[in-house]
Amino acid sequence: MDNNGVGSWLHRRRAKSGPKAALVSGSQALSYADLANRTDRLANALVARGVAKGDRVAYLGENHPSFVETFFACGLVGAIFVPLNTRLTAPELQFQLQDSGSRLLISAASLEAVAAASVVDTAVTHRFVVAPDGGSEGSAVKLPSGVEHYGEVIDAAAATPLDVAVTLDDGAMILYTSGTTGKPKGALLTHGNITWNCINTVVDMDLNRDDVALMISPLFHVASLDMGLLPMLLKGATVLLETKFDAGRVLKLIGQHKVTTLNGVPTTFQMLCDHPEWSTADLSSLDKLTCGGSAVPQRVLDAYEERGIGFTSCYGMTETAPGATMLPVSRSQEKAGSAGLPHFFTDVRIADPIGGLAPAGAVGEIQISGPNVIKEYWNRPEATADSYAGSSWFRSGDMGFQDDEGFLFVSDRIKDMIISGGENIYPAEVEALIAELPEVRSVAVIGVADDKWGEVPRAIVTLLEGASLTEEQLRSYLEGRLARYKIPKSVVFVEEMPRTASGKIRKAELRKQFAS
Repeated sequence: MDNNGVGSWLHRRRAKSGPKAALVSGSQALSYADLANRTDRLANALVARGVAKGDRVAYLGENHPSFVETFFACGLVGAIFVPLNTRLTAPELQFQLQDSGSRLLISAASLEAVAAASVVDTAVTHRFVVAPDGGSEGSAVKLPSGVEHYGEVIDAAAATPLDVAVTLDDGAMILYTSGTTGKPKGALLTHGNITWNCINTVVDMDLNRDDVALMISPLFHVASLDMGLLPMLLKGATVLLETKFDAGRVLKLIGQHKVTTLNGVPTTFQMLCDHPEWSTADLSSLDKLTCGGSAVPQRVLDAYEERGIGFTSCYGMTETAPGATMLPVSRSQEKAGSAGLPHFFTDVRIADPIGGLAPAGAVGEIQISGPNVIKEYWNRPEATADSYAGSSWFRSGDMGFQDDEGFLFVSDRIKDMIISGGENIYPAEVEALIAELPEVRSVAVIGVADDKWGEVPRAIVTLLEGASLTEEQLRSYLEGRLARYKIPKSVVFVEEMPRTASGKIRKAELRKQFAS
C-alpha cells in the first residue's frame, strides 16, 4: 500500500482478522471486515463531497462506531481528523471549527442543536448526522437542508478501497488543548505520533489479540483514543464502546464479556469501587487497569488490591500522543506515588532552571522526546517555538524528579491547569469570561480538592467599588458560555488580591488561603 498511515490499519486487519469482533456497541457488533468495509464507504463519501488530503473533518459525538469509522476514513483519504468535546458550548465548538478550518462535520443526532449553532461562520460545507444505531433508522428525523443522514451516506457510497499516499510525517489529527492565554490551541498529531504511541502501549502493557477492552471514557480524549481504543485495534483485539459511564452497568459488562482491559481517571475507578455491587461483581478477567489524569486516592488503590487487581499509573499529555511514562503493576507498591518509567520508545529528562540536566532526586521541569511527541501546534508557530528546548525536547510545564532508577515523580505544575474528573481546565479561559462582567475588578481561578472529581475550580473575585454580584449571578452568567465542568463550583469574594511588585496575582498565596 502507498498509505503508510493509520488509515491502512483496517485494510491490514481485514486480511488478518476479518471475522473477529472489532467493536461492540450496545446491540451492534462489527467484525474487522465490517469495520473496514464501512470505513471504505465513508472514505469514498468524503471524497465525493470534496474532502482531499490535508482537509479537516470534525466529529462531535459520544463513543460510537461512527467515531471510529470517521477516524479511519480520514486516515484513508489523508484528511485530518478533529474530535470535538461533547461537553463544550456552541461558541467553544465554533472556535475550534474556525481555527481548524474543518470542511465537514459529523455529529450525533442528540447534539444536532449545538452542532447547527457551532457551524455558523465556519468553513463547514457538509454535515452528516448519526442516528443512535449508526444506520439509517434516523431517516424519519427531519434535518435542515443540506444535512445528510450518516447511515444513508454509508449505504449509498462505493465500497472500493482507497490507497492515497500517506506518510508517517503527515498530519492525522488535531486535538485542542487550552493554554495559559485562554484560547485553545490545536496539537497536530501525525500518523507517526499515533503509531509510535500505540506501539509503546502494546509493548509496555503486553496487549494481545485475546484482550477485551471496555471504553468507559470519551474517545474525544486522547488517552481513551490513543491508549485505549487504537492499540487494541492495532493488535486485533475487541473493544466494547460505552456511550455513557454507569458504574453498575460497567461492573456487569466486565463479567459478561470477560473484559481484560479498563482505562480511566481516578473518579471513574472510585465510582466503581463505591458501587453496592462492587464486592459481588465478577472481576476475575481484569488484568490491565491504567489510570491517568491525577493521583489515585489510597483508599481506591486498596479497594482494588483487595480484589487482586493492580493499577498501572500513567503520565503524559496531548502533545505526547499522550503516553510519556507508565508504572508497571509489579512496582506499584514499591514505587508508590511514581508515574513510572519512560515508554519504550520515549525519553524523559529533568531540566534544571538554566536548562541543564538535574541530578537524580532534584526537582526540575519534565521534558519529553520521542517519535510520539508532536512537532507543532496547528497555525501556532510562536506556541510551537516556546514549547521546545532545543530541537526535540518538549517542555511539559510540569515539575518533577527522577529517582536513581529513572522512575518519574510529578511534584507540581508550572502551569495553573486544573484536572477535574480527567478534564483539563485552564483558569485563564474561565477568568477571561468572568472578567467580562462589569462588576468584576479582578479574578483568579484555582483548583480545590474534591472527593469525587479530584479537583474543582474555585473563583476568587474582587468587585469594583459600589458593585454588587452574587455567586449565583456569576455562575449563571457562565452557563452556556463554558462547559459545565469549567464553571467554578464556588466563589470567594475578597477586598484585595495578593500581587507581585509587577502587579501579577500571587496564585500560590490564594491557594494557601482558599484551596482548602
